[in-house]
Amino acid sequence: MNTTRPPAPDAEQCLIIGEVAQAHDGSVGLAHAFIDAIAASGADAVKFQTHIAAAESTPSEPWRVKFSPQDATRYDYWRRMEFTEPQWDGLRRHAHDLGLKFLSSPFSLEAVELLTRVGVHAWKVASGEVSNTSLIDRMADTGLPMILSSGMSSIAELDAAVARVKRRGRPLTVMQCTSAYPCGPADIGLNLLSTFRDRYDSAVGLSDHSGTIYPGLAAAALGAEVIEVHVTLSRDMFGPDVAASVTTVELRQLVTGVRFIETMRRHPVDKDGMASRLAPLHNLFTKSVVVRTDLPAGTVLEPRHLAAKKPGTGIPASQLSAVVHRVLRRNVSADALLSEDDLE
Repeated sequence: MNTTRPPAPDAEQCLIIGEVAQAHDGSVGLAHAFIDAIAASGADAVKFQTHIAAAESTPSEPWRVKFSPQDATRYDYWRRMEFTEPQWDGLRRHAHDLGLKFLSSPFSLEAVELLTRVGVHAWKVASGEVSNTSLIDRMADTGLPMILSSGMSSIAELDAAVARVKRRGRPLTVMQCTSAYPCGPADIGLNLLSTFRDRYDSAVGLSDHSGTIYPGLAAAALGAEVIEVHVTLSRDMFGPDVAASVTTVELRQLVTGVRFIETMRRHPVDKDGMASRLAPLHNLFTKSVVVRTDLPAGTVLEPRHLAAKKPGTGIPASQLSAVVHRVLRRNVSADALLSEDDLE
């Protein structure tokens, strides 16, 4: 696979994260393939989830959706999703080699310790962990930036988590997220970007589960600092998140669109200044006053004699009524652009 990617974005650009989650289905090789594909799309970061079944779950944990025919229980599924520390380190090194920031959401203190040893760019606090104070404290203690997902939380729960992070002075991004897979347009919650920015005086972002690029583009237009989307290599892949994911082709479209939007936002247009720049085109596209037929000198011009035609290098078409009743100083030919020298 071609992994050539655009230059890394500068600090003013939105961080675009390709979320793999469990789309690798327990295959380290497939996890590496996702890194290649996300890097080729031009995204800035790849994100996984680090599950250690015995540390985060009980054998009686229920399925959200029973999708896996090979795992008898949800606990069995989490065990199958586990990677060893050397395997995580290999994924991190692969991501860094391709210019991607490496992220993984931990779901236990043991996962935090593992990822601390491996190395992550920042901590992504998953929606279900916002009220897990010991987990948040341990992540904050590392000094790394924090990305807080709001998917399942009330405002009160978010307030408490944000205050906990801010007391430690960590850089914080609060992500609007709706934990529906897929999430319909009426539940995206773009209005909450400005709500969170004002309420928490922090960077904001969108963690999108719509399976489309539209919410991400809209969030970029609203100035989101982070956009995260689930990624699939194909709509035909296995897994519970495929319907809520974008393909790698769509991810590239999202990246291109976000960068286009950022350029627009960074360059406000002065209308008069733009008109000056477009003056040569103005003459090509606008119209002038012309005579419809050959007319002799001395003709008193009437509306029936006149028309407006391109180019706009003569008397402007907007002045046509002012030319009526004026007298020709000399003979003029049909379609001749009138000038003041032609008129008495």
